[in-house]
Amino acid sequence: MTSATDITIWVASSLLALGIGWGKFSKYKAREKMVRQFAAMSPEQRERLLNRLQPELQMEIRQELMKRFRVKTDL
Repeated sequence: MTSATDITIWVASSLLALGIGWGKFSKYKAREKMVRQFAAMSPEQRERLLNRLQPELQMEIRQELMKRFRVKTDL
């Protein structure tokens, strides 16, 4: 038999998992949108904006641009 405590724990766990999943999904969608915008830019403008970002984010966006859009960026 399940008690009210068990049900409460399962509900809390599922809400926490849903929140974590939604956060990861929204981060993925935002990153996807950013990469698409960078792909649509002119090379000079793309480099200027990429140089303003954090180095880890720069590298991740450069890799995505190369992998998905075959867009070469200067390193």
